[in-house]
Amino acid sequence: MKMIKHAVRHAAFAGAALASLAMAGAAPAAPAAQSYTVTMANMSYGPMPSGVKVGDTILWVNHDTVLHTATARDHSFDLRIAPGKTAQLKVQKAGNIAFYCIFHAAMRGTLNVAS
Repeated sequence: MKMIKHAVRHAAFAGAALASLAMAGAAPAAPAAQSYTVTMANMSYGPMPSGVKVGDTILWVNHDTVLHTATARDHSFDLRIAPGKTAQLKVQKAGNIAFYCIFHAAMRGTLNVAS
């Protein structure tokens, strides 16, 4: 009887050790990508979203009656957005990405992206 209790105790300890090793080796789940909206109205970009990360999506919405762009100064993106239309951008890199509208020099902004 004493040997059976000893064997059961060792089996339980070994099982717990294996379970903790399996859990320690599992990578934490990556947070789900988020979606943000940037509007263009009255010949300007609306407020820039905060908390943007690589892999997130930006939906650009043109509420004006003229064509606009969201053109990155570093050439990482160049979107043309017709009046009343939208365009999507999946964020590919981290950093402070300055952008502008190629048709309207006063339209400028910076997208702050964390890794």
